[in-house]
Amino acid sequence: MENTNYIKHLNTFFVLISKDFRLNPTHISLYMALFYLWNINFFRNEFYINRDDVMKLSKIGSRTTYHRCIKELNHWSYLEYLPSHNAFHGSKIRMFNFCTSHGQALDSSQIKICASDGQALVSINKPLQTLTNQKNINKPEILKKSTVQNSKKNNIPQAVDQYQDNLKTNSDKNYDEPL
Repeated sequence: MENTNYIKHLNTFFVLISKDFRLNPTHISLYMALFYLWNINFFRNEFYINRDDVMKLSKIGSRTTYHRCIKELNHWSYLEYLPSHNAFHGSKIRMFNFCTSHGQALDSSQIKICASDGQALVSINKPLQTLTNQKNINKPEILKKSTVQNSKKNNIPQAVDQYQDNLKTNSDKNYDEPL
């Protein structure tokens, strides 16, 4: 049985995921399901999982999504995934212990990422910078100018009225008439 502080580990995990923009809710759900199973297995260094059980627990409906997410968590060093490639034998999981301490967990502002022996820390990369499309770089300005010019031509007021009837409906509708 390994020394793992449940609260500190979860707090550290949430600090890590708040800074890691690669993760989506499916990754987090899968990790939480695996963390639950790790807890049930008394925080052993490694344990075996059944794909169908983990998918049910993490609410993942697609095997493709499951395998993509678990491989990405493995690649990003949140856990170590050792697939069995055998239908009768579960895959092996090694969870990394983000914090090992017997003391009381501190609040999230005081958490320091700590590691046990041989643990790979999760690198926190900045999100990829998207390149601006040079072809449409002036589009917002052109669109803004054309909107202002069209509104001046049509004498449309600039202010938006929240009670304006945009559908031009008649409030005295006769519901006995056919559409």
